[in-house]
Amino acid sequence: MAAPLKMSLPSADDLFSTQAVRDEAQREHVQEIPLTLIDPFPEHPFHVCEDEAMRAMVDSMRTAGVLTPAVARSKENGRYELVSGHRRKRACELAGLETLPVIVREMTHDEAVIYMVESNFQRETILPSEKAFAYKMRLDAMKRQAGRPGKNSSPVGINLQGKQSLDELGEQVGDSRNQIHRFIRLTSLVPALLLMVDYGGMAFRPAVELSYLPEEEQVALLDIIEAEAATPSLAQAYKMKQFSQEGKLTLEVIQSILQEEKPNQREKVSFSLKKFESYFKPGTPVETMEKTILQALDLWLKREKQRQRDGRG
Repeated sequence: MAAPLKMSLPSADDLFSTQAVRDEAQREHVQEIPLTLIDPFPEHPFHVCEDEAMRAMVDSMRTAGVLTPAVARSKENGRYELVSGHRRKRACELAGLETLPVIVREMTHDEAVIYMVESNFQRETILPSEKAFAYKMRLDAMKRQAGRPGKNSSPVGINLQGKQSLDELGEQVGDSRNQIHRFIRLTSLVPALLLMVDYGGMAFRPAVELSYLPEEEQVALLDIIEAEAATPSLAQAYKMKQFSQEGKLTLEVIQSILQEEKPNQREKVSFSLKKFESYFKPGTPVETMEKTILQALDLWLKREKQRQRDGRG
């Protein structure tokens, strides 16, 4: 007896619906998803600040609802992972809303990383730390997508393949490969130093050099920065990096470097030579006049300091 023939019959919906309807069912559409089912993106590098802009967004949502849907991807446990829209989700919570309009998109983790970074780079203000971790996440995702080793590869692309990813990222975001390299270096700073960079307590380039210090040396530097009420210049940061690489960066060395006079801290004296021309013979070279005036000024300063030491001020 022959085995029964197995046939796959179309459903009633397939039989009595048009191709246009079936195509539409496959397209992305907006869903109202409960906030309690939406999880944040893992290691999301961008901060959600409850600032004036957030308060304005909350007021807008209370009046007009959420005008732009978020983007998420589905998880195996029936929950959703938010890819774009973390500020909108928080604004919904503050506004007392229970759902968020979301486009659920099928994406791999690496595709989601790239989309998340791109969507957040459209913000008006991005902190250095946000840019640093976003660049690192996006570069790692690009390497994995291209089949390049991600676990032990350098985030700044030392090998040929890494360089290709770094160049590609630079073209996409409009920063040079060297600048991307510098930003990614910031991810090696301890949180307190990175916070100083974010809010203007330390300049960007010195922070890049300090990122090469081991964690314990960065922590020691923080204590001395607080004690001296001073942050390193680029030259001082580079000097600390060199001492660290030689295994000679002690607390005493850090303090000594920070106590050095910075070029922009030196007092500058300027004067017009025309005011002093009458004290010199006609035709005296400018260099001779400048040298004589500075020698006289130096002699006067030494005498003034001696008077102060003698108590004759």
